[in-house]
Amino acid sequence: MCIPCCISQLACCCGSAACSCCCNCCPKIKQSTGTRVMYALYFLLVTIICVIMMSPTVEEKMKDSIPFYSELCEKMNAGENCKTLVGYSAVYKVCFGMACFFLFFAIFTIRINNSTGCRAAVHNGFWLLKFIVLAACCAGAFFLPEQDIFLEAWRYIGAFGGFVFLLIQLMLLVEFAHRWNTNWSSGVGYNRMWYAALAFATLTLFSLAVGALVFMGVFYTDPEACSLNKIFLGINGSLCLIVSLLAISPCIQKLQPTSGLLQPGVISLYVMYLTFSAFSSKPEEMVERDGVNTTVCVFPFDSGMKSDKTIVTTVGTVILFGCVLYSCLTSTTRRSSAALRVCRNSEPEAERARCCFCFGDYTDEYDEEKTGGGQNVVYDEREATIYSYAYFHSVFFLGSLYVMMTVTNWFHYDDHKIEKLLDGSWSVFWIKMASCWVCLVLYMWTLVAPMVCPKRFEA
Repeated sequence: MCIPCCISQLACCCGSAACSCCCNCCPKIKQSTGTRVMYALYFLLVTIICVIMMSPTVEEKMKDSIPFYSELCEKMNAGENCKTLVGYSAVYKVCFGMACFFLFFAIFTIRINNSTGCRAAVHNGFWLLKFIVLAACCAGAFFLPEQDIFLEAWRYIGAFGGFVFLLIQLMLLVEFAHRWNTNWSSGVGYNRMWYAALAFATLTLFSLAVGALVFMGVFYTDPEACSLNKIFLGINGSLCLIVSLLAISPCIQKLQPTSGLLQPGVISLYVMYLTFSAFSSKPEEMVERDGVNTTVCVFPFDSGMKSDKTIVTTVGTVILFGCVLYSCLTSTTRRSSAALRVCRNSEPEAERARCCFCFGDYTDEYDEEKTGGGQNVVYDEREATIYSYAYFHSVFFLGSLYVMMTVTNWFHYDDHKIEKLLDGSWSVFWIKMASCWVCLVLYMWTLVAPMVCPKRFEA
């Protein structure tokens, strides 16, 4: 069993064969899903490297463990104590290499309709060679000329691309909320436990959202300052209440029987996270009390250590990987917008209720499988591709820019060198606050669209 498995893994790394696990007890995997998971692993690996580079202890550990560290840095032209190989500039360069890698494949895979062509074979195989190319792209960014100008310009490109990815992330979140509710609601008819699961999940989501709202109301407002915080807390909280009531209103229930409180629970919790993220990105406000300037509306625990920004970065990275994995695991990428559409006066498409509903449909059947020493691979793209290759790589390209901005917490360069953590940035604040409203408007549109355009949804 070991030899066939090793041969299959070699064919996967250096040929066009699909990758699979060596353990044949693993459930069968579709070729389309396996390919997307492999690209997600590349994405995860580079992101972990970026996180390590941002660690303040990395430079100290390198200095202590590598002999002749300072002399080596001088010979490599890496700056004093190899500052260009760690920190914010290094993250920008590594993410530039990853972005170039996915941008190339986005262009390379345009208009691929099935997996039998040579371009599709490159997309679905040759993983070792592609890993070498990815590593070369990331390493080559450190040798670009005029790096000061490059880093300054690349930040603005990264900010724009990160915002575009944020919009895609919002669409995936709304789709996930609809699909979650539809899938679990389909099981209520034959097992009342699904109703209990829906109720528990909904209660948990709203409890967390209300708790976050109260927390920000207590610690991010002040009687003498932080007027914007008070205004936006009231606006965002009211909008979350409005969409929740709209989701269970009779007119919406008539057109969308599966609409409930689970979806607005997901949206409300995400909006509260974005609001918290926006508040942590604001410039600090000072109030004079007893003749002393006091910073107000800051994170109450270890505010000097910028704990709020650490939480925002951590949660943002987790949400990012959640969206990436969701897009990889769902087998309906070409039909992903179906979760945002409903048919008027008709029942939703039947789908088996299950906890792990993101792992594709069990009803899909394909005749061709690869059986060998390892996991079986189902070739599900012989006749047509399941998802758009070019769009998939474009999302990862934008995701690379979003990782760059998220991991560095949207830092900026002063004289082309990172001096300190941003005390605050109004541009980042407004971007994140606008994202709250875009998310709410997008979800609201999925509710009212059948009433506004009834003929289109009847079709």
